[in-house]
Amino acid sequence: MTFQPNSIQRKGTIMASLSEAQEHPARQLWDQVNDVHAGMLGISGLDMHMQPMAPHADPTTNTIWFYTKTDADIVRAIKPGSRAHFCVIGKDHDYHACLAGVIEVHPDPSKIEEYWSSIVAAWYDGGKKDPKLTMLSLHVDDAEIWVSTGNKLKFGWEIAKANLDDDKMPDVGIKRHLQFA
Repeated sequence: MTFQPNSIQRKGTIMASLSEAQEHPARQLWDQVNDVHAGMLGISGLDMHMQPMAPHADPTTNTIWFYTKTDADIVRAIKPGSRAHFCVIGKDHDYHACLAGVIEVHPDPSKIEEYWSSIVAAWYDGGKKDPKLTMLSLHVDDAEIWVSTGNKLKFGWEIAKANLDDDKMPDVGIKRHLQFA
């Protein structure tokens, strides 16, 4: 099941909607994850840099799937119970999210098939049967989102008001915390 984007469309990308963030933040989160080519994935608690990874989101199970190779540093770093963070910035830079959950090395053949594309195939000489092909599954149980207005006029107005009144902070967006089962 794929959620249909309810955010504003512009030039093939999804602009973040403040009302959507308030009324349907989980749906908006999955729309945004599905709209980016890559985000940054990192294993919690390790002295290891986050790395760019292409997400394949399954909102029905709150899981993000990633193709990778069995000899990748990130795969070797994952132990039973490992947690990870995946950070996303929307294409219009008006949406930011950090998702967290348990990550596993999970070479599920049905998921390999489901998300396979010519782009993925370019990375694996042996195609879907490449011996180094594996997948990571990040079961998201926690997320935080930051959504800002894409309206330059509103942004400018809020900055001007804040500069005229020391007690006024610009009202250009919202922050939400989400928890998933």
